[in-house]
Amino acid sequence: MFHLILSASLVVQMVLLVLVLGSVASWAVILLKVRELGRAETDTELFLDAYVERPVDAVYDVAREHPGSPLATIFAAGYRELARIDKMHGSGGQVSLGQVEGVLQRLAWVQTSERHRLERGLAFLATVGSSAPFIGLFGTVVGIMNAFRDIGASGSASLAVVAPGIAEALVATAVGLFAAIPAVVAYNYQGARLNRLLERLDDFRLEYSESMRRAISRVA
Repeated sequence: MFHLILSASLVVQMVLLVLVLGSVASWAVILLKVRELGRAETDTELFLDAYVERPVDAVYDVAREHPGSPLATIFAAGYRELARIDKMHGSGGQVSLGQVEGVLQRLAWVQTSERHRLERGLAFLATVGSSAPFIGLFGTVVGIMNAFRDIGASGSASLAVVAPGIAEALVATAVGLFAAIPAVVAYNYQGARLNRLLERLDDFRLEYSESMRRAISRVA
């Protein structure tokens, strides 16, 4: 195969270079997402254990120790906003329901930011998975065109004349599939993990928001 790549035309070699670079980049993104989502899931479990069992101040300390969890990030943002508002009112001041609603709006922005952070890189995997086979097919078409040109130049359609050109053309398809298949598998798998995490994020923000409203209502 190495000999076929070296003997391929310039266009086919450029196609192969693009596919190889895309494959290397997709593997880098795959490893990054495996690490990022794995940390997010682990940090989320540790944070939820603390959220259920510990007082609020202790939960905030745990949230700061696990920034990979989007749930912990939302909790820490809400805690800091409420602490800032309480400091503005002074010790023992009452936080109004309207101010809490402003904090909840801020949490919605934080949730969107966390969603974008966790989704980063998946679009690239989808692009590689969908486009790499077509890029490889383009190289195959160019290789077959060169093979027919060689047949016409030699005036013979024997296997010795046809086979090298066809083999050169099929290398591009093989490399395109090699780049596309891991990207598609990783996109589907990591996407499923991300969806489960985002569902927990939605549920937590709703529960956290309602707990804030209930607390302010009792104080009022």
